[in-house]
Amino acid sequence: MNQQDGVFNCFLADETETVAMGSKLSSCIHEGAVIFLHGDLGAGKTTLTRGVVQGFGHTGKVKSPTYTLVEPYELASQNVYHFDLYRLADPEELEFMGIRDYFENNSVCLIEWPEKGAGMLAQADLEITMEYVDNARRITIMANSQSGKTIINKLKND
Repeated sequence: MNQQDGVFNCFLADETETVAMGSKLSSCIHEGAVIFLHGDLGAGKTTLTRGVVQGFGHTGKVKSPTYTLVEPYELASQNVYHFDLYRLADPEELEFMGIRDYFENNSVCLIEWPEKGAGMLAQADLEITMEYVDNARRITIMANSQSGKTIINKLKND
């Protein structure tokens, strides 16, 4: 594990560890957060998101919102919104769906393929990159705000 200031790195051996990392991440978020998820198709972005959503108490299925763009999870402890912008043709489509309404102070927004929504998204507190390394994944979490640094510090201390 490399843990320089504002950055958290580790390897995830399989799907179970990826879900567990998402759950651990959720336990470090005590207010809202905007999280950008980067990585190739199949890198584990939706699997990590499943762990985050389940960590906040969701017990049902967590599916990728590839065609709907957003899947809301309005939970007792937190509103979590999972965005998948892979099929987004034009960032202005986000304005028509009321994207700004999702970025409330107490909401957690996880956004796959954020580059497709350039200019329409709130600033990310965290940027997470997932990469293939043989049969495992390397996850790198970088803070882009003070809130993001607080989350990473909690993650490092757990």
